[in-house]
Amino acid sequence: MTWLHLAGPAIVVVVLFALATPITWAMAIGALTFFLINIDMIPLSNFAQEFAEGSQSISLLALPLFVLAGCIMNASGITRRLINLADVLVGHLTGALAQMCTVLGTLLGGLTASANADAAMLAKTLGNQMVERGYSRAFAAVITSSAAIITSLIPPSIGLIVYGFLAETSIGRLFAAGVLPGLLLAAGLMLTTHVISRKRGYKPLRKTRATAAEGRKALVDGLWALSIPVVIFAGTRYGLFTTTEAGAVVVVYVLFVAIFAYREFTVRQIPEVLAEAVRDSATVMVMICAAAAFGFYLAWEQVPQAMSGWLGGVTDNPLLMLLLINLALIVIGTAIEGSAATIILTPMLLPIIDAVGIDRVHFGIVFIANLTIAGITPPVGGLMYISSMVLKVPMMAYAREVLPYLAMMMVLLVILSAVPQISLWLPGLVYGSAAVQ
Repeated sequence: MTWLHLAGPAIVVVVLFALATPITWAMAIGALTFFLINIDMIPLSNFAQEFAEGSQSISLLALPLFVLAGCIMNASGITRRLINLADVLVGHLTGALAQMCTVLGTLLGGLTASANADAAMLAKTLGNQMVERGYSRAFAAVITSSAAIITSLIPPSIGLIVYGFLAETSIGRLFAAGVLPGLLLAAGLMLTTHVISRKRGYKPLRKTRATAAEGRKALVDGLWALSIPVVIFAGTRYGLFTTTEAGAVVVVYVLFVAIFAYREFTVRQIPEVLAEAVRDSATVMVMICAAAAFGFYLAWEQVPQAMSGWLGGVTDNPLLMLLLINLALIVIGTAIEGSAATIILTPMLLPIIDAVGIDRVHFGIVFIANLTIAGITPPVGGLMYISSMVLKVPMMAYAREVLPYLAMMMVLLVILSAVPQISLWLPGLVYGSAAVQ
């Protein structure tokens, strides 16, 4: 009976995964199995309570608000202006459209908060243009999905919000911590793209660099959009509003920019945008609720403590521990979608990193970067599926093209793990040495 109590729910989840059951429902059914097995000790009504408990956090209010802001921006002409700015910045480079994709992904990272939304948008716009200009379809799918990873690090990131909530860590500091790693990832993508584009003869869009006048015009045209991350940082840094309240402030600010500054958004579009934001937010929130119920099972059976004790017996060196965790996450990420892995694994890994003295903000950046990289890794990469579906690319063709980008990202993960100051320098500069929750 003890064995059944411990392993039964986990076996149910693994079987459901194998049957291609959506991850949210696999976790929920696994948690329900635990309560049914232990019904003599725990009332079944506790399942509903634990399920609902997953949504009971002020921090999570930021999630649907940032999603709504991103939906408004996608519908209001902001993306088109950022494409023009990306063209001015890198249109003269070899493989210009692919380089524009990375630049645009970086610019959008501070606006939309959703890697999935960015992958879809980049594939539909620049991805199709690449194919028309002779780029390989698989290459176009890889670069559009890879550029979307930047969104997981550049604030406001949904992954960082969820991690900050689960780890009880300052979301403001996590936002600041993601900026430099996000820019490093963008630089790595551009370098890899340059090497591949030179070998294949992917040409620039412009014969010469954009003129200063063109640069000024594109910058001024995109200035309202580029000011949005500044509003978030300035407001949270100087105490005008909390990180959670920043979501509401950004929604109001984006509406003002869309309706009055750019004048490409009308009140009639609001119901459609709200419906899109509700669908996107609900998907994440239901997953969080299911994971909260499943997390009760893990806590009851003391799985985090057992895992912590086992890894603690392997090493007490922070860097070696972080590298071991990275290896485990790379394997896990090939089987479990990144958002679900974040929710399941964060409570399990926190005791381990605390025991060896790894900073939670530093770990959060490495953790989220690792799991989002899984989004472009076959066989279950969500970003891979989005770009491949839009551009009609078979998985095997995608898998071959993605290898150079995955190699670059593995190197970046090791660098981020070994040099904590890449993540911690900006939060220390902006917020000081003491965490501000």
